[in-house]
Amino acid sequence: MALDDRDLKILDKLQLDAAIPVTALAESTNLSVSACWRRIKHMEDSGLICRRVALVDRRKANVPMTVFMGVRTSRHSMAWLEDFRRAIADIPEIVEAYRLTGETDYLLRLVVPGVEVYDAVYKKLITRLDFADVSSFISMEELKFTTTVPLTYV
Repeated sequence: MALDDRDLKILDKLQLDAAIPVTALAESTNLSVSACWRRIKHMEDSGLICRRVALVDRRKANVPMTVFMGVRTSRHSMAWLEDFRRAIADIPEIVEAYRLTGETDYLLRLVVPGVEVYDAVYKKLITRLDFADVSSFISMEELKFTTTVPLTYV
């Protein structure tokens, strides 16, 4: 998908505030409202913009603690991977999950109100699947958090 400077400016502004009015986007990119809307619609239809969301303040939602959980398994099969996907799918405290290279097979990011809730999630997971090892890391400070992606490679 070829994007010009106006598309990139629109996308950059939408990454910072998805609720920005199309009229404001159009004005900032010297486009008509309908031309700006068509560009946004094209980016949505192509899948470049996959959804628009509201970001919730974790502290105000009473889930200020971030825990990273490193998981190792002794079974490396598609069946185990699918079982793992199902095991984590309905646990809302797990907000991100990644399959990795290296010694840790999976990395999970959880947001919880405290250690007691983390422990309950841990117990829920170990009742659903067998793991070779689980390591947990409680974040003491968030140094950088963003939902924006760099647009220099588009």
